[in-house]
Amino acid sequence: MPSPLQDPHLIALIDRIAARDPQGGRPADGEAALRELYDLTSSRLYGVALRVVVNREWAEDVLQETYLNIWRIAGDYRASLSPPLAWMGVIVRSRALDFLRRRTSERADSALELNGAISETVAGDSPDPLDTSQASEQAWALHECMRKLEARQREVVSLAYLRDLSHSELAEQLKLPLGTVKTWIRRGIEQLRGCMARFA
Repeated sequence: MPSPLQDPHLIALIDRIAARDPQGGRPADGEAALRELYDLTSSRLYGVALRVVVNREWAEDVLQETYLNIWRIAGDYRASLSPPLAWMGVIVRSRALDFLRRRTSERADSALELNGAISETVAGDSPDPLDTSQASEQAWALHECMRKLEARQREVVSLAYLRDLSHSELAEQLKLPLGTVKTWIRRGIEQLRGCMARFA
């Protein structure tokens, strides 16, 4: 009995998705084909996403983006150029890398926000240029020290102080044990203090 994961079956599903008529036609058939394609291939594509982003929740987000993308570009698929699973594998890897780039950009924005908050706090209400210069130096030093933290530790510390989240809220949001969050924050603050002392 032929496996439903064989190329001809998957190609037929992609063709049915591509053939849906956005003006009315048979959109339900396209949706049914996408559901079947998801049921047959999602576990494999999830594995690909997980290897790239190394986080289950992120991999699920990537998987959702992947099937939305397949829905949009199914008409671009050419069986003569690539087997269907290989084509979908390229899409999921691309979505996963885009996701990581967005996360990196968001973390950089958070670090800049933290720098700004520290700079404003240190500068206070005084317009004295010397105070402002010292604030800028401290903000720069903090930025450099934050960069030296391990990525997940930096994320936890940033969220704790930028978003004013409690340890339990952080543990729930990041899907980490409460003890791990507390340890990372304590060690992160100790590292920051030691690092900032060298700039003083």
